[in-house]
Amino acid sequence: MNDVLQKLPGFVSKHPELVALFVLILVVLVATEIARLFRKWKSLTPAGLTQLINRDTPLIIDLSASADFEKAHIPGAKNVAMSQFDPETQKDLSKAKELPVVLVDKDGRGVGKAANRLLKAGFTKVFVLEGGTYGWQTAQLPVVKGKK
Repeated sequence: MNDVLQKLPGFVSKHPELVALFVLILVVLVATEIARLFRKWKSLTPAGLTQLINRDTPLIIDLSASADFEKAHIPGAKNVAMSQFDPETQKDLSKAKELPVVLVDKDGRGVGKAANRLLKAGFTKVFVLEGGTYGWQTAQLPVVKGKK
């Protein structure tokens, strides 16, 4: 260990680009984790969503494109195009402010903004499915094909 600490200044002076890249990656990781801790919506694994479905009646909103929704979606999910997602004007959503609302998309990457919009509109129980429909299928959970 002492040998490593003695060689560290030499490494830093010979490889400033690598050190700068390491520091940048470290800062991004820390910032991402801090942001995750302070966000008000919760992430759910496929198993967590299964538990939520079994103990509650969540409203599952799939924000995938229509073609992706028709290929495979979680049973009971309602498809709403991301471009038409407005929690303040949609009738289905305005009735569900006290229900748990789970947002899903194809791969779980594009629903954070929608979750924040729900929170801003007064929803109290907002969840996002990690991995989206793809994660659900990977966990070998049932999917439905078609429009409904």
